[in-house]
Amino acid sequence: MDEKSIKYQQQALNPFLFKLGMLRRLPSVAFWGIRICVLNAERCEVTIPFTWRTQNPFGSIYFGALAGAAELSTGALCQMMIKGMGDYAMLVVGFKAQFVKKATTTITFSCDDGIALAAVLGTIKNSGETASFEMTAIGKNAFGDIIGSAHILWSFKKR
Repeated sequence: MDEKSIKYQQQALNPFLFKLGMLRRLPSVAFWGIRICVLNAERCEVTIPFTWRTQNPFGSIYFGALAGAAELSTGALCQMMIKGMGDYAMLVVGFKAQFVKKATTTITFSCDDGIALAAVLGTIKNSGETASFEMTAIGKNAFGDIIGSAHILWSFKKR
């Protein structure tokens, strides 16, 4: 990782700077209390607490909040990777999620696609070229049980 990626990583892992940044760009993430716990070249882990701010009327975490945490676990990895690679545009072009268990504790979404993402981004060399990559985020509860998974299709374009 280069200097810009390391700086992004340090800011994302600092709770104060992360919350400040989310208040500016993604206020719902700040409201829900989502945090990045692990962010490196290989993986990203994001937690979302089970609190009144994330709870739905059925006594579990609202699916929209879970989807936001899942997306952030992939998006933070993408952001960190492209920081040192030049000027890129990135956009979610597909999202598919499956929830298999009620989310009634803090949920951790993890994405382990960093190495494959770096390879895909490395294929874009010239301005105007695009690439797509589907990333997977697995959500687990405090007991280690899988509560769901999300498949997020990102599109990248070198400017």
